Amino acid sequence: MSNTAYARDEWLLPAVLHGESEAEPLDFLALQTLLTAEERNVQAATRKFAETTLAPEIKRWFSGRPPLRELAAEFGRQGLFGTMIGSGVTKPAAVAFGLRMLELEALDTSFRQLVSTQDNLVMFTLARYGSDEQCAEWLPQLRSGEALGCFGMTEPSAGSDPAAMRTVARRDGDDWVITGSKRWITNGVDADIAIVWAKTEDGMRGFLVPTRLKGFSAADINDKVSMRHSSSAQLELQDVRVPSSAMLPHAKGVHAPLSCTSEARYGILWGAVGAARACYDAALHRALDRMQFGNPLAAFQLTQQRLVAMCSKVNAAGLLAIHLGRLREAGCATAAQLSLGKLENVRAALEVARDARALHGGDGVTLTHSPIRHLLNLEAVSTYEGTHEIHTLAVGRALTGISAFR
Repeated sequence: MSNTAYARDEWLLPAVLHGESEAEPLDFLALQTLLTAEERNVQAATRKFAETTLAPEIKRWFSGRPPLRELAAEFGRQGLFGTMIGSGVTKPAAVAFGLRMLELEALDTSFRQLVSTQDNLVMFTLARYGSDEQCAEWLPQLRSGEALGCFGMTEPSAGSDPAAMRTVARRDGDDWVITGSKRWITNGVDADIAIVWAKTEDGMRGFLVPTRLKGFSAADINDKVSMRHSSSAQLELQDVRVPSSAMLPHAKGVHAPLSCTSEARYGILWGAVGAARACYDAALHRALDRMQFGNPLAAFQLTQQRLVAMCSKVNAAGLLAIHLGRLREAGCATAAQLSLGKLENVRAALEVARDARALHGGDGVTLTHSPIRHLLNLEAVSTYEGTHEIHTLAVGRALTGISAFR
């Protein structure tokens, strides 16, 4: 549908468009007018699910992480998995997917991360690089939430430099034997299958590894103060034997896993908008309700300066996400553009979260208010799927044609 067609649809916000009402604080630039009716319905349904099913448990799950298997099954029933690989009949709706990620992360980053891992990493990898048999067996189970997957690329000594990976796979007759460690693997403890990347004599290859196999173990990293609502695991593979059919036939070389992480960055850049919006919303309410020196905080000039900066960053991040979504739907979004989206939106969300926490004063470090939780989560988000520095160099390479990676 063209932008011209959008302008004729009945779902546009006529009062805002014709200057008949005040701008909505959380959507100051009326970005909803850039969405179709179907996209707005998807966003509203996801927000309702998050608020009614997930929000009541948010404090309890901070201390003891959620039952991920039960959550995965519920997410499957809600149709949250598999939308970015299409159905074979309909093409992926990138903006609708992004809006789901926005609303999940507006509650907590970990809920968006559950979908991003299942969709952008595991299912995408199988759909692009897997065999017909692998896809037929696992994609339906992953889409329904009956099965949970994880993506094993990062290692204790190899994060942004996959070429330094130490996990190896060697031939033994008709089988492959995999040995190595993976770290910071989302869903690793609860997963049924792991996409494991390893070095072979023929270069880097990917393997579909059932987690029940002998020699495979996973343990939660429990001392983290970020991403408390998700499982981050250390995987150990001690001579894990898999058949030759476990290899992903179309994945060869470091480009394959990097293309998967680029896919994940798309969900991240949308989720960051949700985290930023939630923090700005909390800060605005706090500023209007909290009295100091006989006036609400919102009456002070420095407070308004902060709120305006937050509003600007939230709306700019949303606009960037929608634009990149439309580019994806047109099939022309580049990896460097997604790097810029992740870099800018996560940076903006961090800044909003820090200012929002500060506006809550001493109460801002308690779980009664969401900004500190979002801030802690975003510190992790700024690191995984590429740090700010890595994305800066990726965009710099695209601008100059010169690689500064050393």
